[in-house]
Amino acid sequence: MNKTISYLSVMFLIASLILVKCVSPTQKVENAEEKVLDAKKDVLDAKSDLNLAIQDSISDYQQFKIEYENRIIANEKSIDGLKVKIVTASRENKVLYETKLAELEKRNRELKIKLIEYKADNTNNWQTFKTEFKRDMDELGKAFNDFAVSNTK
Repeated sequence: MNKTISYLSVMFLIASLILVKCVSPTQKVENAEEKVLDAKKDVLDAKSDLNLAIQDSISDYQQFKIEYENRIIANEKSIDGLKVKIVTASRENKVLYETKLAELEKRNRELKIKLIEYKADNTNNWQTFKTEFKRDMDELGKAFNDFAVSNTK
């Protein structure tokens, strides 16, 4: 009798474990539906994040464009001012200054065109463009400063 009770207890334990481990088909469907809904929510969140990133990038581009357009305009005013100063320079220096000034004017015009023609499309491309453009504008600004110093000597 003890043996029978032990045997029945073990069988009952095994049966209950099997029933607990088994998930009904309806439960499987419900779990799958929950996972699909979660995945859809994640996709919507990702799209929303992407849209925000694009808007930030465009906004960043617009701010960048305005800032550097203003710097280009300031460079053009500096060029006009330097042209006036060159008039009073000696004949030897005048040719040298006009050559240097023509180069600065050309670089400024090229950067202006580069800024106008850039289309904000990809975040990686934008970061590369921004870094290179800033570097080029800084070099041009330094060249203007160097020109102004050499022109006053």
